[in-house]
Amino acid sequence: MRRDVFQAIADPTRRAIILLIALQAMTPNAIAQHFDTTRQAVSKHLRILTECQLVKQKQSGREIYYELNETRMKEIDKWLEQFRKIWESRFNELDKVLLTIKNKKK
Repeated sequence: MRRDVFQAIADPTRRAIILLIALQAMTPNAIAQHFDTTRQAVSKHLRILTECQLVKQKQSGREIYYELNETRMKEIDKWLEQFRKIWESRFNELDKVLLTIKNKKK
């Protein structure tokens, strides 16, 4: 089953996991140490992130390491860029209006 990426990143714990493994690949136990929850709960979050292809697994000996899937994150960023441009344009227009109002008060 393929999960919706935006539902996955809506959860604050999963966003925190993404931030952790963005710095370096980590084992589930190492990730779980950063949270006040069970190892099983962290494993569930990792499974969801893996199903969304936001993180990927790498086997190293007996350990499994989770790392950020940069390609997938870039796809999401590219999709969000269209909205970023709209927001920036609107903020620029708002700045102009506020400046006009400020100048009229002088």
